[in-house]
Amino acid sequence: MPYVGRFAPSPTGLLHAGSLVAALASWLDARAHGGRWLVRMEDVDTPRCVPGASQAILHQLTACGLHPDEPPAYQSQRGTLYQAALDRLIAQGQAFPCGCTRQDIALAWGEQGQARARHGELIYPGTCRDGLRGKPARAWRLRAEPGLLHWHDRRLGPQQQDVAQAVGDFVLKRADGLWAYQMAVVVDDAAQGITHVVRGQDLADNTARQIMLQRALGLPTPVYLHTPLVLGANGEKLSKQNGAQALDLSDPMSALNKAAQVLGLPQSAPQSRVQEALMAWCDMRQSGDQGGAIQRAG
Repeated sequence: MPYVGRFAPSPTGLLHAGSLVAALASWLDARAHGGRWLVRMEDVDTPRCVPGASQAILHQLTACGLHPDEPPAYQSQRGTLYQAALDRLIAQGQAFPCGCTRQDIALAWGEQGQARARHGELIYPGTCRDGLRGKPARAWRLRAEPGLLHWHDRRLGPQQQDVAQAVGDFVLKRADGLWAYQMAVVVDDAAQGITHVVRGQDLADNTARQIMLQRALGLPTPVYLHTPLVLGANGEKLSKQNGAQALDLSDPMSALNKAAQVLGLPQSAPQSRVQEALMAWCDMRQSGDQGGAIQRAG
């Protein structure tokens, strides 16, 4: 199939140095394969989105010479697609309503004499799998089947996870009525024909859940590559949550060169035309799979 890649930022703030690494990697990978590169605004979590951030992010990408091949898509406008997918899962018996609050989940684990937490969140113990038991429905979850799920990452190599043990039945539609990240990403990747996903390594942990959901919906699984992370002075991942500063694009090539260094790619001498400098990194028509440099980085 023809290569289709994407960059999917959340407009909860402007792009920072870590965001640019993921954007550049996905853009270069698409260009190296002679494919198309799309931009999708993951604005489904509307309370966290910053007004004007989507347009500002598009201006940042333009300043860096990273031009999508189609107009950007917005998750906030795609709710009917997500609902259709949920309806299908319900009809198949693979999604169920859940009436649990976070406190309910914590109490359920306490009654079992153990607490199972992952990344600060309690693993769902399956309380409502067999019925709500008089509680009102709050959210919808996917019924996670037990067993190891295997996949291959172009940079990280062979991966595996037992979603049922590591995460439990995960949320598809939240108690506040908003769509969960996993549902929106899986449905959108399929609807847009995404064949290759290049994104930051912090998102690698989501891959097993997304593959499980793809299989439940009968959707294709893209090829995955997770890029190295940019770390802050405290050694933690650079992110909006820990105060990452917006990109200084007074000199776009300087920002791009720093991103290229993180990816293990050769730096390009500053040029007045940013697009030409980026294409010099790719040399896409002559050098085969340029993703190899990204695979070896980190």
